[in-house]
Amino acid sequence: MDSNLVYKNNRFMRKGYTTGTCAAAASYGAAMILLNGTAVSKVPYTTPNGTQLELDLCDIEQGDGYVSCAVRKDSGDDPDITKDILIYSKVELIPEGITIDGGKGIGRITREGLDRPIGSAAINSVPLRSIESYLHTAAEEVEYKGGFKVTIYAPDGEVLAKKTLNPDLGIEGGISILGTTGIVEPMSRRALKDTIGIEMNMLSLKYKNAVAVPGNYGLMYARDIMGLPEDRIIKTSNYIGTAIDYAVEKEIKGLLIVGHIGKAVKLGAGIMNTHSHDADGRLEILCASAVKAGCDVEVLKNIVNCITTDEAIDILDRIGMRQKVMDNLMERIHFYITRRSCGVKTGVVVFSNKYGLLGKTVLADEVTEAIRAEEEK
Repeated sequence: MDSNLVYKNNRFMRKGYTTGTCAAAASYGAAMILLNGTAVSKVPYTTPNGTQLELDLCDIEQGDGYVSCAVRKDSGDDPDITKDILIYSKVELIPEGITIDGGKGIGRITREGLDRPIGSAAINSVPLRSIESYLHTAAEEVEYKGGFKVTIYAPDGEVLAKKTLNPDLGIEGGISILGTTGIVEPMSRRALKDTIGIEMNMLSLKYKNAVAVPGNYGLMYARDIMGLPEDRIIKTSNYIGTAIDYAVEKEIKGLLIVGHIGKAVKLGAGIMNTHSHDADGRLEILCASAVKAGCDVEVLKNIVNCITTDEAIDILDRIGMRQKVMDNLMERIHFYITRRSCGVKTGVVVFSNKYGLLGKTVLADEVTEAIRAEEEK
């Protein structure tokens, strides 16, 4: 099967690539043209998940000490607000080091708790590392010993950003440059739910215990930090309730859910579809657990005024209440998960990128050990 296709919803759907891939490939192309002095119309690019691409360079401009060019965003068959826009990179030579910033149409971070510091361009850490890596590659190819100044920009970004959640997240003035794997996979609701069912069925033919993760962060935590086998891990996106239902249907004995606090917190109110368009209440749920833990009114006010759960966890950590609040949250998550899982032993592990493990429900260790024991047989 073509590696650029995924089978979903009874049809093959085409993958695309992220704004982060566009920014890194455009930077590589601009650096190659600048250092070699020759025209380049395509660049080879390997995404963080190992997918090999060859991407066209658009709108190439050469000036005194700089080159700018763009790569067009291709979202495949996934509906995406940034589909077909041009992501530009302007690369200039400097004496040493690498600086990367955002220009026109790239948002800037105005609140704590996001992937980058306040004041930074909204270029996430994975794309930043990819840009740096490919600039080093371009330099090594011609034995260039100096540095680079890179400006990523998207002329249509400011207008498009108004149709996203960026303003609510504290990202002002443009879009974000994102991407964990570098690849966009199409995610229609029905198709994704069907896929969860198919994967749960296939897993149940061989094993009796499974792991469910909402996305790439959960996958990496379960696999790399917890050491769980990747062939047991099912990506559910926002449909955690659907994964539990299929686990019941397929007679799975144990299900371990591993999720970042930003989504997993919603389980503490029985919210089993964690998409922000369907349900939020993240900070309100944290507040309820904080009330039970005895936090004072000022702390509660600060929590509800946060933009992200990471920001709220920072507040709780500073006053020494993080673990107590998390323990209360785990109790509520266990209550709702148990009510949904109809006899399937279900545990939940909640983490954050900054603090690592934040909490786990009472059955989490038991299910984890069952998964490991089953692997050893």
